[in-house]
Amino acid sequence: MILYRILSIVLFFSMALSGYVSADTIRVLIVNEVYPSIPAKNERVVRLGSMKGDLLVMGSHYSGNINVWRGRNGLYIVNELPLEDYIKDVVAVEVNKDWDMEALKAQAVVSRTYALYQKNFNGNRIYHIASSVIDQLYKGNNHDIRIAYAVEATAGEVLTYNNSLIEAFYHSTCGGTTESPDEVFGINYPYLKPVESDCDLSPYGVWERTISKDEIQESLKVTEIQSIAIKSLTLTGRVKQLEILTDRGLTLMNATDFRKALGWKRIPSTSFHISRYNDSFVFEGKGYGHGVGLCQWCALKMSREGKNYKEILSYFYPGTTIRLYEDY
Repeated sequence: MILYRILSIVLFFSMALSGYVSADTIRVLIVNEVYPSIPAKNERVVRLGSMKGDLLVMGSHYSGNINVWRGRNGLYIVNELPLEDYIKDVVAVEVNKDWDMEALKAQAVVSRTYALYQKNFNGNRIYHIASSVIDQLYKGNNHDIRIAYAVEATAGEVLTYNNSLIEAFYHSTCGGTTESPDEVFGINYPYLKPVESDCDLSPYGVWERTISKDEIQESLKVTEIQSIAIKSLTLTGRVKQLEILTDRGLTLMNATDFRKALGWKRIPSTSFHISRYNDSFVFEGKGYGHGVGLCQWCALKMSREGKNYKEILSYFYPGTTIRLYEDY
């Protein structure tokens, strides 16, 4: 019953892992094509079993404690492992292992801070953080010597503001200016203000997408789109609201919701212009991601210009202090 309805999983048990769990661990919900669901906040779940070993899912290995839960939307797989091991694996998939060391260190501190903030916030749930872009990417064991060094060189370091952990949002490519969290998440923090920076190294510095009317209609679940126009912009020039005219009338839609419906990669950011080409709409834009907090490609550019990781973090999170997480 423990492996009830689990597909494409191979378990290799290891007695050497027995008893490793400590206070410095984190519980990660595995989210992928096989297990896409996330339990609702008050969803009733039942634990089917717990095991220690090496879990193989779709080519990715997850080491540590594996907890299998069943809820309303199916099975939930939760991987519990040491926090610092998790950070190494996150950095390995969030950025390129060949990046400059100071950029890798900056990513390590940001990912650690983000993870601990989520752990504190979700402490009583079956998991602390998800393994997808909902939170930050995690694809199991991805050991690399350079990344391991970057994480170990910053071991335990987190960003704080007024002696509290910050919510360390970050993204791939800002397109020249980062965004206010209020425009994306509806919250404001004194340490997250729009800043200008150069991310011309990014492949998403400039992009273009031609998307058919049929695809947009299917994604938005509407019929017969006649036009799509920009209604308003944020202070940083990103699209805030869209006017979508269909055979049923005019609808206002937040650009963040539009991007989510079409797909994060389909519309890389909300910094775009729109034009019409036959039965398709052309989106010309810049940047990738929500734009809040540290821009990963800007961090790489800054490191190549001689900035160290503390200077990079201070620029994107002004007023913050680096401290050890043992107090949090």
